[in-house]
Amino acid sequence: MIYKIRIILDAEEDIFRDIEIEDNNTLEEFHNAITQAFGFEGGEMASFYTCDEEWNQDEEIALFDMSENGSDVRLMNETALDDVMTEKNPKMIYVYDFFSMWTFFVELADIVDKEDGRIYPNVLFSFGELPDSPPEKKFESDPDASVDFDNLLDSYDDMDFDENWN
Repeated sequence: MIYKIRIILDAEEDIFRDIEIEDNNTLEEFHNAITQAFGFEGGEMASFYTCDEEWNQDEEIALFDMSENGSDVRLMNETALDDVMTEKNPKMIYVYDFFSMWTFFVELADIVDKEDGRIYPNVLFSFGELPDSPPEKKFESDPDASVDFDNLLDSYDDMDFDENWN
């Protein structure tokens, strides 16, 4: 089967790509299709995240395991697209370049039969130009969790630490 997927940049202006890809391709192959469709060089770290209907992030599926002694993080090259994206779970989040944090909403639009003679993955539609730098993220703070930084370190007496430690 062929998945038709829309990948939308998390920005105020509309910037998206529609890609069709085989459902049994790995997430690494999908990652490569996304980077090519948006014009990235493809050399940066990236991850997919499963999510719920409201885009609340869940499990990470990483391009590489960056831990020193190995971990149980899922990897893109070991995960098929249809293992994490289905009609019941049609959404994922994709983050490219952890320094710049290019963030995309990924949504399954349709599932169709494979066409003979067609090469997949395939960019069906491209809308909008990628900006030179990623859109600024606006993080909301909890007004009840305010911290008075002026009075935070008024006294070292309560910190149980020796001033002449060396």
